[in-house]
Amino acid sequence: MNPTASLAPAEAVEMEERSRRIVETAVELAEQGGFEAVRLRDVAAHAGVALGTLYRRFHSKEDLLVAALDRETRDLERRVIRRPPRGETELDRVLSLFSTATRGLLRRPNLARALLRAAACGEPGLAGRVGAFHERVERMIVFCLRGGGSALVEDTEIAVSATVEESQLAYALNMIWFALLVGWSGGQHSESALIEKMGVSAELVLRGAAGNGSC
Repeated sequence: MNPTASLAPAEAVEMEERSRRIVETAVELAEQGGFEAVRLRDVAAHAGVALGTLYRRFHSKEDLLVAALDRETRDLERRVIRRPPRGETELDRVLSLFSTATRGLLRRPNLARALLRAAACGEPGLAGRVGAFHERVERMIVFCLRGGGSALVEDTEIAVSATVEESQLAYALNMIWFALLVGWSGGQHSESALIEKMGVSAELVLRGAAGNGSC
């Protein structure tokens, strides 16, 4: 439920502004100290809002960090719209997307680990919002598979009606990327190794799809 839906316009604007400040403050604290540094009482104090105000919008630090992840992903989508990944092949374009997305997310390692931990926490109340994050990434993947064609692009969002095959490819590639990100956050591999592994995985997935006649 949208917490601003029942508010007067001026109140709704004020609530959204407070929410923006809260999320930005959480991002700043996570950048400095990672997941553990995002304490709701500290977030409220630094954002200049009452703790009760924060709890009316975000019920946990995971909720707050998933909101920050949504903001990061929307920023990525706007960049993809402004400058679609280029390449002669589907693989080239998809790898360009994942390279941009990975470097953008991991440029602030403490924040990235905090966001990934929140997204992977398994909290039932966040399932819808985490699912929305994955859906947004998958729409960008389909957009790149098509070379930007056959997709309605607005100023800030890609709207694409994917085929069954495109949806399956996008889902597989997104899940591989997310698993590799989680592995990176746990120290399993470096950023460069993550991008390399994503390249190998994407090539295998797309080659398999082409072999089955679905790509």
